[in-house]
Amino acid sequence: MSITYGATGFGKTAAASTRRVSSFFNRYWGALLERRERQRVRAALCDLSDWELKDIGTTRGEIDYVASNRGTDPRGI
Repeated sequence: MSITYGATGFGKTAAASTRRVSSFFNRYWGALLERRERQRVRAALCDLSDWELKDIGTTRGEIDYVASNRGTDPRGI
């Protein structure tokens, strides 16, 4: 492993740079997976009839909220 020195003599190791790049891609991948999950939930809820939505305690107007905040009950219960 080599160390890159700047003008001051101090530098960052290649490992630190690799960790930053890896961290960026991990956050990007996590955000992508979360977005795909929200889209899947939204599509599944949109496929339900109004009666089925009523049975689970939500309405068509709450579908976007429910898909984005799966851990929160829109009714406040």
